[in-house]
Formats: sequence, C-alpha cells, structure tokens
Amino acid sequence: MPARDYYHDVVRNAIQKDGWIITHDPYRLKLARGKNLFVDLGAERLIAAEKDLEKIAIEIKSFRSASEMKDLEEALGQFVLYEHLLTRYEPERKLYLAVPEDVRKSVFEEEAGQVLIEDKIIRLFTFDITQEEIITWIT
Repeated sequence: MPARDYYHDVVRNAIQKDGWIITHDPYRLKLARGKNLFVDLGAERLIAAEKDLEKIAIEIKSFRSASEMKDLEEALGQFVLYEHLLTRYEPERKLYLAVPEDVRKSVFEEEAGQVLIEDKIIRLFTFDITQEEIITWIT
C-alpha cells in the first residue's frame, strides 16, 4: 500500500460532507501481470434526477515541496497515467485531482496550471484545510 497524502483525511471528510460515499480507500487499479496502482480514494453519489450513480476517483496532492512546478509535474504525470487507465478499465469513473485552495491560487491561476485546465487535461477540486470542505470543482 502506498503512503497516504498529508491531506488524505481532510479530503475524505470534505468529500463526505459534500454528499459522496467513500467506496475505496485506496482505489486499486488492477493491471495485467498482477501489477497494481493506487489512486487515493474512490467515491460515488446518487444523481437524483437520473437515478444513477456518479463515480469518481480522487488523487490527493498537497504541493508541500520546495518547488510547486516539480509538484505539478509529478501530479500531472500521475493524473495522466491514472486517467488513461480508468478510461480503459472503468470509463464511467472520472478522475479528479484534489488540492488545497491556496494551491489553486498559487499554481492553477498561473500559466502552467491554466493551460492544464483550459485544455481540459485535468479536472480538479479544491478544499479548505481547516474547515475540511470542498471549495470549488473545476472540470
């Protein structure tokens, strides 16, 4: 099992407050030849109007190293890999990157982060660290 991100419990609580049910902690991607990758969380919630389930996987990143750009590069690499595997094996589950609200402001409002959002390369949501609540969904 991989180590949990610094904000794992914060995101777990925020997702549950937002009406999601945690279904996997972590969410295991089973690959050929017995290999596994682990996305931090899997969750779902009922879409009342459609009487269907919305399913997501969440990769949590704290961006706590000395270089936000290095953190972004690593997060993007994981996101792209997991996104492609989910598309192949469970296309109904959407992947989201979860980052603290201050990271959105310092990374995703700058050019590199904006390109990823505008070009629809990543989906993310931000959370309040102290209130343990989701601030915004960016899809």
